[in-house]
Amino acid sequence: MVLDDVPGALGEFGRVLGAAGVSLEGGGVFGGVAHFLVEDADRARDALHAAGIGPVSVHDVVSLRLDQELPGSLGIVAARFGEAGLTINTQYSDHAGNLVLVVG
Repeated sequence: MVLDDVPGALGEFGRVLGAAGVSLEGGGVFGGVAHFLVEDADRARDALHAAGIGPVSVHDVVSLRLDQELPGSLGIVAARFGEAGLTINTQYSDHAGNLVLVVG
């Protein structure tokens, strides 16, 4: 989702999710676009919608642990997705250090 370009937008986003009991497990804001990993996407979307924040898109993700000792691990994984005809739309790490891929 795209956060409004106003002071406090991210704070309100976090406050609304916290009040709904939704914990952020990874993600961030990139150029105003918020990508966050949550356990209960429906609850998060409903809370944000009720607060007038959105629109919100929910996507399935792939989460896996890369071998940090193996240079090129991301390249190996990403190439396999490409070979399977899948596009990686977003990539980041969660709070436990796992690779998170939003695949289209």
